[in-house]
Amino acid sequence: MKTAIYRIILLLGVFTTQVSAQDHSIFPLGEKAKNINHTGDVWLSELNKPDETINSQISLAVFAPNAKLNWHTHSGGQILLITDGVGYYQEKGKPVQVVHKGDVVKCLPDVEHWHGSTPQTGVTYVAVSPKSKTTWLHPVTEAEYLNIKAPAESSTNVEKEIIDLSKQKWTWMADKNTDELGELFHEKSVFVHMGGSWGKQREIDVIKSGGIWYKKADIHDVSVNVIGNTAVLLNRITLLAVVGGKEVTNPFMVTEVYKKEDKNWKLASMSFTKLLAP
Repeated sequence: MKTAIYRIILLLGVFTTQVSAQDHSIFPLGEKAKNINHTGDVWLSELNKPDETINSQISLAVFAPNAKLNWHTHSGGQILLITDGVGYYQEKGKPVQVVHKGDVVKCLPDVEHWHGSTPQTGVTYVAVSPKSKTTWLHPVTEAEYLNIKAPAESSTNVEKEIIDLSKQKWTWMADKNTDELGELFHEKSVFVHMGGSWGKQREIDVIKSGGIWYKKADIHDVSVNVIGNTAVLLNRITLLAVVGGKEVTNPFMVTEVYKKEDKNWKLASMSFTKLLAP
C-alpha cells in the first residue's frame, strides 16, 4: 500500500507542484536581518514606507524554522497577515497561539508580545502598522520556546478527517449533490477515468446530467499519507455506477489527492484504476 502511495505521489508531482506554486509569496524575499532583536534566520522586505498621505508601513517577514522575535510593543499597534507556514504568537500573560496561513493577528497598541516560527516549520507574514514606535524588550529564552505546549494537529486526526471527507464525498456523488461537490473540488482539480480525463466543471456537469451516476461505493480498504498540507488517500472499492444509462459494477483502486487551503481540504485529483479482482 505504501509503495503504491509513493508511486502515485511521483505521478502527480507536476499537478501538485502547480497547485503549490500559489503558496509562494509574490513579493521579494528581502534582506536577511541582523540578529539584534531576534534569534534565528529572518528575511525582511519593506513593501511600503509611511508618508504624509498614507501613514502605513507594510513589510514582508519570512522566518526560517526556529526563529523568533524578542518581546516587544508597538505604540500604534500592528496587524499580521499570515501568508504561509505555521508560527507562534503570544501576548504577555496569555498562552501561545498557533497561527496558520490565512490567519489575521491584531497586536494592540502597547501590548507586550512576541511572534515567530515553530522549531519545525517556517512562517511568512505581511505586517501592517501606522508609523509608530517599536520598543524592543528581552529575548524569549530557549527554555520557554522549546517547552511550548501548543496545540498541534496530530497526523492521526488529519487522516481521520480526510477519510471522513472522502466518505462524505461518495454520498454527495450518489445523491448528485453538485453544490457540495463544487465546494469540495479544487478549481484546478483533475479527474481521471477509464474513458478519459477532465477538470472540475466537466466532472460537475457529468454528475449533474447523470452521464456517470456514482450510485454506490463499497469501501474495502483505505489508507492516507499526509505530506504537509497535501494528503493522498487510496480507496479500494467496488463501485456500482450507471454509465450511459447502463448499470455496471467494477472493482477500483481510487486515488484521491487533497490540498489544504485556508483551513479547508480541497479535492485536487481523483483517478480510477480498474482492478482485475475485487
